[in-house]
Amino acid sequence: MSTRRTPTERQRRLGAELRKLRIAADTSTEFAAGLLGMDRTRIANMESGIRPISAERVRTLASNYICGDDAYAEALVEMAEPCVGWWERYRGSLPQGMLDIAEMDAHAVRMRGVNTVHIPGLLQTSEHATAVFRFAVPKLPEHEVALRLAHRSERQQVITGAKAIPYVALIHEAALRMQFGGRDVAKAQLEFLLETSERDNVKVLALPFEQGGFPGAGQNAVYAEGAVPQLDTVQVDSLHGPAFLHAESQLAKYRGQFDWLEELALSQEDSRSFIHGIARQL
Repeated sequence: MSTRRTPTERQRRLGAELRKLRIAADTSTEFAAGLLGMDRTRIANMESGIRPISAERVRTLASNYICGDDAYAEALVEMAEPCVGWWERYRGSLPQGMLDIAEMDAHAVRMRGVNTVHIPGLLQTSEHATAVFRFAVPKLPEHEVALRLAHRSERQQVITGAKAIPYVALIHEAALRMQFGGRDVAKAQLEFLLETSERDNVKVLALPFEQGGFPGAGQNAVYAEGAVPQLDTVQVDSLHGPAFLHAESQLAKYRGQFDWLEELALSQEDSRSFIHGIARQL
């Protein structure tokens, strides 16, 4: 198999998990290379996601690394299977980070997100999203705004499509009161938020100003649960693109943060009333 110039986040994650297994088994790259009949430099490339690895070879490594968790091993094997998702249509047109987020969504079994400035992307109307994209620095040309809008619309299928997953959106009052696109767009956005919150798989919880402080203030983040707990991922926004975290200590930190946020947020019913009240003021 040839090397990749730019591995996806999922490909890098598979390599990182294989490296973690190898280190836990206290084996060397030379041992792994011997198992697969290749040079040890290729093992390093596989563990960095640069070189593809077949599902069969993942199974061989997991078995010889004495991975005692069958569900985890099978999830790694599945990660190695070829997967061409809808987001591949945007490769070469949109930043890699946007494609990585879509791929993360597609393989999650449940997600929780917190937003403090704008409505979560999975819950944005086209008009709201367009207004947000037009505040990008440097300014985006209109054709790229249209591409991002189309990509975001397809992303939303993860919570509205035939295989919709459970999604919890924790939204701060500041985000609910922001008027991207003006009052009419903001009101329509809140009405859409309320409509979507009626779906069985979607829970929208508001964090009012009156609540005071809360963990992770000022940060937008998503906790995506994987096929097994070891493959959970946290995605954090930054001005330079998304960052993906998966160290055990990081996952534990963000699980605790999201649990705390859900305790601080209004109930589903109270959140709907709260959002209705803001919409009436527009």
